Amino acid sequence: MTHVADEVPLTLEGRPPKTLGVLDQGALWANLGVSLLGFSGAMFLLDPLGNAPLSLAAALVATVVGSLIGTAMVGLSAIPGTRTGQPSMVLLRGLFGARISYLPTVLNIVQMLGWGAFELWVIAMGASAIFGGVPYQVWVIVAGVLTTALTIWPLGSIRVLRRYVTAGVIVAMIWFTVVFLREAPAQTGGSWTAFPAAVDYVIALSVSWVPMAADFARHSRSSAAAFTGVVGGYTLAQVACLGLGVYAVAMAGSADPVATFGPFVAAPLGALFFGILVLRETDQSFANVYSTTLSLQNLMPRMDRRVFSVAIGVLTVAIALIVDVTSYSAFLGVIGAVFVPMFAVLAVDYFVLGGARRWNTSEDAPSRWVMLAPWALGFVAYWLTTSSPTVPAWDAFWTGVRTAIGFTRQTWMNGALGGALVAGLVTLLIGLILRRRAARR
Repeated sequence: MTHVADEVPLTLEGRPPKTLGVLDQGALWANLGVSLLGFSGAMFLLDPLGNAPLSLAAALVATVVGSLIGTAMVGLSAIPGTRTGQPSMVLLRGLFGARISYLPTVLNIVQMLGWGAFELWVIAMGASAIFGGVPYQVWVIVAGVLTTALTIWPLGSIRVLRRYVTAGVIVAMIWFTVVFLREAPAQTGGSWTAFPAAVDYVIALSVSWVPMAADFARHSRSSAAAFTGVVGGYTLAQVACLGLGVYAVAMAGSADPVATFGPFVAAPLGALFFGILVLRETDQSFANVYSTTLSLQNLMPRMDRRVFSVAIGVLTVAIALIVDVTSYSAFLGVIGAVFVPMFAVLAVDYFVLGGARRWNTSEDAPSRWVMLAPWALGFVAYWLTTSSPTVPAWDAFWTGVRTAIGFTRQTWMNGALGGALVAGLVTLLIGLILRRRAARR
């Protein structure tokens, strides 16, 4: 049983314990890197443009390159959390000021609620593939209760992941790899034409965790442990997950998540090992609900996080039961894109412009309106350069913007890198201008 002093404090006023080593962080992020949706997502990796399938070699290289780039961004966003002991949304007080930080906080709450509900749907679909006949609603409620319990004892949950769950996941992944390599059809043909778009897709999978990296890194014993755990654990797991997904999609003949689960359950001992992966999926919903809880504490710092955990758990279950979460996922992609350029702004200001020495995360941190400019420009650059489809009306809008300004998106362009690069460079320019003005005074 976890001692109360070794757990996350109940309010933001408490001192966060530094109990997570590199193995704890690595196990957490390795488990987050293995996703049931990642298996069906291999279809988008193999043919990101819809008309130029990649070769197996190109897809695997794109997975490695995209994972390393994306996880490096996540790892960098985790370091300020380790140094300051503050969760992700509270860190934004130092970037924008306390009041302005409420804007990205609300956006994060919206997207985390959505992704949490989406994960409950995935868990229910996975469980239904093993135990047919049990109503969807039952699995959603069971998964929601387990998720909520994990968020009440988050650090204890991470230690359980490291000691027990990770070993089971590794064995399950190895087992399915051996079975699929023997039974799946040979992966031949394809080209490297859509390689940049595939890298863009993999980066997007990785950087979606940027808004919550510091929520866990604040409890790391060192910045190196947090960074290494993110990059090492998540990269290895995501490469294995997508690589296995290539064969699962080939065997299922469909990228539909439910159909993709079929080859796993049908494999020898498949129900047992797939059950381990379904149970492990609760760490995805746990991460989303827990991040929502800490985001709410940025708005109400003295509220008991356990109250938020229960309330968010119930709300997430309700969304999964009522809302069509499969259609909601594209909208969530639009919201998530705001955080890539935003954390690029944070990284440049914190690491390059000396922000680490003056980072103010107090409740009265003064507003820094000027930092909204690079964030907004990075957001625009993201959508001008991305190849990832989301909501048709939203995609059509940005197609119209490109036409209006005479901008042609090249096949080698990458939305995540484009948005981060523009946001980072504009932040650097603003910082240099402000320094020069201060020197003149």
